[in-house]
Amino acid sequence: MDTSTVTQKGQVTIPARVRRKLGLRTGDRVAFVQEADGVLVKALVEDVSAAFGLVKARHSASLADMERAIRKRASR
Repeated sequence: MDTSTVTQKGQVTIPARVRRKLGLRTGDRVAFVQEADGVLVKALVEDVSAAFGLVKARHSASLADMERAIRKRASR
């Protein structure tokens, strides 16, 4: 297990082995995904499709449902 210490400013250093595995380089961004038993660190990729599955929806909506909501919001 790789570990790191939290600084007074709330910063941590991602261990080199983890950075290599994630393909992280200086200036790259990471996401912190809260899970029931901890936090998952994910490399952020500029491609929108890479974000698929990152956020879990509480319920689903059909395309028709979304269009109705957009029309309703636009009419305000």
